[in-house]
Amino acid sequence: MNPFILRLLLFLALPGFARAQFTTATNNDTITITGYTGPGGAVTIPGRISGLPVTIIGDNTFHNCATLTSITIANSVTSIGYGTFESCEGLTNVILGNGVANIGDWAFGYCTSLTNITIPTNVTQIGNYAFAFCTGLAGVTVPNGATSIGDYAFWYCSGLTSAAIGNGVTTGYGAFQYCERLANVSIGPGVTDLLDYTFEYCPSLTSLTIPNTVTCIADFACQACSSLARVTIPISVTTIGNYTFADCSALTTITIPNSVTNIGGGAFDGCTNLTGVYFEGSAPTIDYIYGFNGVFNGDNNAIVYYLPGTTGWGATFSNLPAVPWNAQIQTGGANLALRTNQLGFAFTGASNIVVVVEACTNLATPIWSPLATNTLTGGSSYFSDSAWTNYGSRFYRVTWP
Repeated sequence: MNPFILRLLLFLALPGFARAQFTTATNNDTITITGYTGPGGAVTIPGRISGLPVTIIGDNTFHNCATLTSITIANSVTSIGYGTFESCEGLTNVILGNGVANIGDWAFGYCTSLTNITIPTNVTQIGNYAFAFCTGLAGVTVPNGATSIGDYAFWYCSGLTSAAIGNGVTTGYGAFQYCERLANVSIGPGVTDLLDYTFEYCPSLTSLTIPNTVTCIADFACQACSSLARVTIPISVTTIGNYTFADCSALTTITIPNSVTNIGGGAFDGCTNLTGVYFEGSAPTIDYIYGFNGVFNGDNNAIVYYLPGTTGWGATFSNLPAVPWNAQIQTGGANLALRTNQLGFAFTGASNIVVVVEACTNLATPIWSPLATNTLTGGSSYFSDSAWTNYGSRFYRVTWP
């Protein structure tokens, strides 16, 4: 047979083949796929059936289809329904069309063999539990155009190691709860809240930088992130919820910006390696819940430090000793020394406070770099800089860790 004729016959057969695999419904001259009767394997959702555009893959269409191994979705599709691919345990690869805007609740739940998925830029909503128990999923990026990640969307994705949340995305309750291998998270600007349980029980998470658009870090948001050694709380945050950082045993220091006016009960309970809590503003109010009367229960080695001129402080704060952090550079007399290839100065303050000396070369656009960490044994210490002559100008400041 002529090869051209053979290709033409195959092409003409495709619409009938598509109809044989799918059950469909027509609505306003568009097609919704409502069921699948094919053999599984690699499946393509066509852009058109019977001349009409396919726009929706309906609820439970491929639910529990154990033979499905990959799915390619045409650009015409805008919505993936509830549980559409739930429990397709052999599904390893998904290509979402650029037109997809909505991924429904439980859409890919329990797809345990799914290792990677690229979420198109047109997606605006990821439903509740959309990828829950996708234990093989290693990484995910939620695009800037998305408006919300549903509750528990990536719940128990135990293989997930990295996640990028786009600008302005709202995260639901427990969005990444129990992602035990999640180590790297980036959160875009425009995110306003980290809701309850967002990263709870993510024991591999080592650091977290929260953008300066977030106003509330809610209850249990980072509880039991036992490897979390560094977290940056921006000056936009006004509330730290109940048990937000409880049991984050790797935390050694934390800075609370002056924007924070309320801290929930147990917010830092069980942070057993915490040594310094540095408050930039006046003493916040504390919520007392569940019969507990503090924020730092079990943090037996921690000390609260506050800046001179702030208010509401006493000898203790929430059962921890509270002392002023009042280090100052001394520039008079012998305290400032210029010698060959060396500059040095003394600084004083409350006994045993820890001081970091930082330097920059341009005060107009300063980039401060740490040079040394000193403890004010007996209330004073001395710093010398043998590299100061390597710079046209160099400026110094002292700050806390």
